[in-house]
Amino acid sequence: MPTLPWTVPNTPPTRAEATVFASRFETRTLWGALKFFLRTPTIWRQVGRAPGAYGATLKAQPLQRTFWTLSVWESPKALKAFAASAPHGPIAAGLRGQMKDAKFVTWQTTTDELPIDWKDALRRFP
Repeated sequence: MPTLPWTVPNTPPTRAEATVFASRFETRTLWGALKFFLRTPTIWRQVGRAPGAYGATLKAQPLQRTFWTLSVWESPKALKAFAASAPHGPIAAGLRGQMKDAKFVTWQTTTDELPIDWKDALRRFP
């Protein structure tokens, strides 16, 4: 799967603060990667209509069992609400057993810096 293009569900105001969230997931098995991959379209549609979402993209390396997400939110509260809501919350909970490793990074930026560059996001992971 190629990298999904930067999608902007809600037009952000100019020069506003925003919360960036990046994640890296590695599944235990190729079967786990397939499960993750098959659930991606559902979550992608949800991001596209999520209140407070300013942009999102995804990199998938299913044969390496690794998936990267990058999203920007109006606030930490908007990000938390999305993460807990259905279908994301239940799908994420259902995939936990498939995960070998998961890493999360957040930082603040301004909407003038959007879209976030993948190189910038990846360098923030330990």
